[in-house]
Amino acid sequence: MAAVSRRDFGKAAGLAGLGAAVPALLTGCESGGSERAAQAAAAQAAATRSWRVTGSALAGLGSFDATMKSFMQARNVPSGQLAVVRKGKLVLSRGYTWSSSTGLTTQPTSPFRMASLSKPVTATAVLRLVQDGKLKLTDRAATLLGLSTTADPRLKDVTVLRLLQHLGGWDRDITPDPMFRDAAIAKALGLPLPVKQANIMKYVSAHKLDHAPGTKYAYSNYGFMLLGRIIEKVTGLSYAAYVQKAVLAPRGIKRMKLGHTLTQASGEVHYYSGYTAPTVFDNSGKTVSTPYGGFNLENMDSHGGWLATAMDLTRFAGIYDGGTSVLSATSIKRAFTKPETGINANGWYYGCGWMVRPVTGGTGMNTWHDGSLAGTSTLLVRRNDGLAWAVLFDQRQEGSAPSYGDIDPALHKAANAVKTWPTGDLTSKYF
Repeated sequence: MAAVSRRDFGKAAGLAGLGAAVPALLTGCESGGSERAAQAAAAQAAATRSWRVTGSALAGLGSFDATMKSFMQARNVPSGQLAVVRKGKLVLSRGYTWSSSTGLTTQPTSPFRMASLSKPVTATAVLRLVQDGKLKLTDRAATLLGLSTTADPRLKDVTVLRLLQHLGGWDRDITPDPMFRDAAIAKALGLPLPVKQANIMKYVSAHKLDHAPGTKYAYSNYGFMLLGRIIEKVTGLSYAAYVQKAVLAPRGIKRMKLGHTLTQASGEVHYYSGYTAPTVFDNSGKTVSTPYGGFNLENMDSHGGWLATAMDLTRFAGIYDGGTSVLSATSIKRAFTKPETGINANGWYYGCGWMVRPVTGGTGMNTWHDGSLAGTSTLLVRRNDGLAWAVLFDQRQEGSAPSYGDIDPALHKAANAVKTWPTGDLTSKYF
């Protein structure tokens, strides 16, 4: 099997914006003086912020609150959210606010954009269709969706399984991510903005693949967008309707819904970014804050379009602990099976919608996914010891700011610091 580098797995975090043209920074970092001025302004704003915590946590879990406080204050993150589950029991569900605005207080029920945490949700829906005999992992995407294979006959070899495992042959390191190429697609097809998913599919299918399907792991937002269209084709339902019916409703998850670019759901947090870009919703060329029109969230539904709370995500992750009506033990095993290629030197790999790392010296595995869009940074973790957590932020690392990836080891450290885990369960309070 071909190896995939640790760098490639970093990109598997769902850094969805890498395919877009780099927009201008609002902070004016083109010169050292303006950057210093921006830093001074940020420091002044931070001085007026206050720290607020909402939600519930059982006794003995203070290490999580402390971790979130230090992480968010070091990066001036206005809104954050964390949920922790142990052996199926919700033990912490918090909203965190670091803001000077008294009108902004993050609740544990505040919806956040999930970004690429949408991919495990889509994969679960696909696996359920396979489980029910309505779809096969060997089915061909081009056949199911009527995609033209004239430009590249290899497209016929893109199966459902290869889409799930990012082995379809599209590589954003070679060809820019088409989910962020709205203006170029509209121009090529002679269409006005905004483009639709069908336009993106027509445009991509008219170009050659970057790799033969099944030969190289390359993280693909576009591949997961196709999975959403396959779900619609097979079920006759909208993508969202099928996911809510087959995946979310059996777990009592009612808050999750698809997000919108230009409007916000009730209670949804605001998204912050120092980047601007031309709007992709019309041909005006108007410059907008990137989270609010620099990309089309509606087109990203099945690879990055969902809204959720952290506890909704940990509730969803419980599907993979077994014992639910959503997926059988066979389907769960299938989700974590090694792909035909793309195994990291340390044993990591991308299964079906999850990154997977077998635990050294044990029989279990840790599984996770993370996500990133301008204004959004997310992480969902399942540990082999029965712990799971989800953490959501309303901005991501930009420029020289500290890494947001640091939240991963920080939360593992917080979990390991708990001396005695509480036995209670907050689930009934929120579901």
